Amino acid sequence: MAEHRPVLLSEAVAALAVRADGTYLDATFGRGGHSRAILAALGPQGRLVALDRDPQAVAAGLEIRDPRFSITHAHFSQLGEVLDAAGIARIDGALFDLGVSSPQIDEAQRGFSFRMDGPLDMRMDPTRGESAAQWLARADESDIREVIKDYGEERFAKQIAAAIVAARATEPVGRTRQLAKLVGEAVRTREAGQDPATRTFQALRIFINRELEEVSLSLPQAASRLAPGGRLAVISFHSLEDRIVKRFIRACGVPELPRDLPLRASELPPALLEPVGRAVKASAAEVRANPRSRSATLRIAERTGAPWRN
Repeated sequence: MAEHRPVLLSEAVAALAVRADGTYLDATFGRGGHSRAILAALGPQGRLVALDRDPQAVAAGLEIRDPRFSITHAHFSQLGEVLDAAGIARIDGALFDLGVSSPQIDEAQRGFSFRMDGPLDMRMDPTRGESAAQWLARADESDIREVIKDYGEERFAKQIAAAIVAARATEPVGRTRQLAKLVGEAVRTREAGQDPATRTFQALRIFINRELEEVSLSLPQAASRLAPGGRLAVISFHSLEDRIVKRFIRACGVPELPRDLPLRASELPPALLEPVGRAVKASAAEVRANPRSRSATLRIAERTGAPWRN
């Protein structure tokens, strides 16, 4: 199994502008690379709360013996409940790394990768919910087509859905390589260097784990907990996630109103978040060392002193 390399590690920790006595949230612990870097920047009075929906990630987190650190098994859309349970009303920074970790991808039993044969599971938390194989066994062809088209941005979604439904009439579609072969036969062309199954596997993973809904639910919770001057840092790995993050930060800024609307600047609702710099991408050196960082985008925003509005 490949070692997990946290993406944009120094950039993400720098984005948080960690204060020695601050309280921080790592909403997606993974294998703890970002958390360990945050702890290294904290002083004795600092505090870091982490969560992850993957039981294996939580087990890895429990190996960190540091009184300043705690980890909870939870979806990041439950971060408000986690902070309440920890007695924390305000945080000085929140970090989200929305990618799938290397151990998840590289373990065939998890079913995330079409490069190895394994059960078609794809759940980030295999103790809860429905696996990809279970959903494909019962879903209507139209639903399969819509998921692959919407979440994978796959132009051959119709052909792929039809191939899956035809195949399951003979035997269950329950293995990763089995699905990859079906997709490969249904997709006529593909971008150079990209496996035909890439978009379909991405789509099913996003759908099964409700990834976009999780992001949409968690960002307002995290931002509303930030103390004035606190930082929100989000690393996304595909355009659908990044679009949600970008639009959220924009929506929390000063609203853009029609030019002919008779309002003074002082009458506009104040900004809740202010963007910090431009979106950050992995350096060429990082991409060479860790090709999975190629698609990563880090966006940063800072909380203003305006009261939070729902």
